[in-house]
Amino acid sequence: MEIVAEYAKSNRSSCKKCSKTIPRGSLRLGLVNRVSKVFDLMQWHHLDCFPRESQPTENIKGFSSLKNSDQEVLNNLGMGGDKNEVRKADEAEVDESEKKCLKESMIQKTDEGGINEFKESDSKKQKMCGSDEEAELETVFSVSDVKDKYKDATLLPKWKAFQTIIFLERDDGLQDSNKIAAFDFDGCLVNTSVKRVGPDAWSILYPSVPEKLQSLYNNGYKLVIFTNESNIERWKNKRQQAVDSKLGRLNNFMRHVKVPMQVFVACGLGKTNSKTDDPFRKPKPGMWRIMEQHFNSGIAIDMDQSFYVGDAAGRDKDHGDADIKFAQAVGLKFHLPEEYFGVECVNN
Repeated sequence: MEIVAEYAKSNRSSCKKCSKTIPRGSLRLGLVNRVSKVFDLMQWHHLDCFPRESQPTENIKGFSSLKNSDQEVLNNLGMGGDKNEVRKADEAEVDESEKKCLKESMIQKTDEGGINEFKESDSKKQKMCGSDEEAELETVFSVSDVKDKYKDATLLPKWKAFQTIIFLERDDGLQDSNKIAAFDFDGCLVNTSVKRVGPDAWSILYPSVPEKLQSLYNNGYKLVIFTNESNIERWKNKRQQAVDSKLGRLNNFMRHVKVPMQVFVACGLGKTNSKTDDPFRKPKPGMWRIMEQHFNSGIAIDMDQSFYVGDAAGRDKDHGDADIKFAQAVGLKFHLPEEYFGVECVNN
């Protein structure tokens, strides 16, 4: 297990021992347990609730960024005791806390289409995103919830599904980081058309895209694609075709730019027939929260250095404003692709 120390960025996290909220700005300690090559299980604790098994402070991630007074507190923590007893207590605590979290923070109701609807516990709700109040949730992962298929469609190798998200397993060379460079896909990195389908029906949108992405990677950024693709949910009779087309394009794009990337595809629908928006579909911040909580090795993200690039900014020519609102909901700096990559597009 890894230990992470940081100051809580919001009031959304709760202590895995006492179940009480960890106040924003207070020191919290996290246990990071890699339960598979896909998932990191993060368990946050108040300082007083943290299981004090002996651990050199130089091995605690984030220790050097803490205030001197907090570094001294950690250095002076009593971490003695029989290690076997501590280990058994920790395992029992993790077991009970996970059961409680599953029971209290998420009530799942599966509809006939297989989409899970969430009812959040009161302790998970508090956050204001811009001027809109967003009820957010810390999604509980379990390996048994990860599938090789999205409903009736088989996924390409290395791709997995969790609820209404399809994601790419950890690729060789992918580096978790406190700096995230996030991008939309269609209309941002590549040119596509709703009239064409297939893994080869795309082209690079700006000549500078490969060079820019490689430069970011070399400078310690983790590159992440967040893209909506409701056709995967909507095309019930052609779902396999929609899955193969989207994932094939993403695979081919990454081979072309030769940079490892993390990818999340939101397949759910927007608000229809009085149903609420899918919590993972942009502009909802669900995909970002999944990445932040479970796919970054517990590394705290530096929001001042991180950013998001997307084309849906609510302008007259745009198809919507999902990208700029997604960035606002998360708290990221936002860039238009023509500004970030250069004005001139590749001729198609």
